Amino acid sequence: MSFITGVGLTSFGRHEGSSTLDLMSRAAELAIADAGLKRADIDGVLCGYSTVQPHIMLATVFAEHFGIKPSYAHAVQVGGATGLAMTMLAHTIVEAGLAQHVLVVSGENRLTGQSRDAAIQALAQVGHPEYEMPLGPTIPAYYGLVASRYMHEYGVNEEDLAEFAVLMREHATDHPGAQFRERITVADVMNSKPVALPLKLLDCCPVSDGGAAFVVSREATSGIGVRVRGCAQAHTHQYVTTIPKFDAMGAAMSLKRASAASGIEVGDVRYAGIYDSFTITLAMLLEELGLAGRGEAAARVRGGHFSRDGAMPLNTHGGLLSYGHCGVGGAMAHLVETQLQMTGRAGNRQVRDASIALLHGDGGVLSSHVSMFLERVR
Repeated sequence: MSFITGVGLTSFGRHEGSSTLDLMSRAAELAIADAGLKRADIDGVLCGYSTVQPHIMLATVFAEHFGIKPSYAHAVQVGGATGLAMTMLAHTIVEAGLAQHVLVVSGENRLTGQSRDAAIQALAQVGHPEYEMPLGPTIPAYYGLVASRYMHEYGVNEEDLAEFAVLMREHATDHPGAQFRERITVADVMNSKPVALPLKLLDCCPVSDGGAAFVVSREATSGIGVRVRGCAQAHTHQYVTTIPKFDAMGAAMSLKRASAASGIEVGDVRYAGIYDSFTITLAMLLEELGLAGRGEAAARVRGGHFSRDGAMPLNTHGGLLSYGHCGVGGAMAHLVETQLQMTGRAGNRQVRDASIALLHGDGGVLSSHVSMFLERVR
């Protein structure tokens, strides 16, 4: 048993003069205070990777910088799934009795701390070094290929994809920390700059500076507990040229395993935090996770199903597409928002019922998946 006892999140966007360690520290301080703990109470540290500060011992570098001496420290790298993979590992660590309070933290000055070319080069490493990278594709190019195939297979069009960008921006308007808060329309998305067709600028998450953190504890530290009921992973491929059939991706596999571990079914879920690096990512994951039928997720968006007041509120902070994406911390913001919703602390973003939540992270090009069910307990 484990609980998400405290959360911390910086604003995303431009943080001039802030380093990776600075942003990690700010988020960590917020999370520890939110849990009602002191730095000395933290006996485990898990951190994600940083493309701006790619140190081979980042977890202990951070621990020293932050002034703690944990009995367990580890850095994790699973692309966009890293945040939830760290949560799963923290859950396992506290259940095993190796630590009582594990700080899960990540942050990166990806917007101001590296050049555009450096960022592109770092992210291009997900491609195969012999068969893909020499051809010069970028992450958006890989997802553009996936989007074209998915649109062909399931009758999805570009306007359908644009609906997800509009929804995420609508949700971001109510969060003061979001990088982009101005409302957009489907026409705005369609008229935005082509990046890797069919994906356009507003189909893609931005590059951000920011930090996110949370504390995973053996026991709840406040009156309302957010318990990790069950989680699981699936890793089906690494390179886009080896993607399996679109009706057998890893998201469904990890979800099935997490459901078995938790005893919770998708039909029980009241709130969802789903990875959304691109509009196609969100569309495909919602459908693979059973939150919409194949090719039907956009229609559910248009019908208000995933809106804050809908049947399945989704990414009410604005997701990666509008709150922002600072590397590993970007997806961790989904869990921060979920914990706030489950404890009734989301302010004007608060949904009616977030008693059971589903989180899902995706790393690479739909390569690595982590699914997790959370439950509110009193």
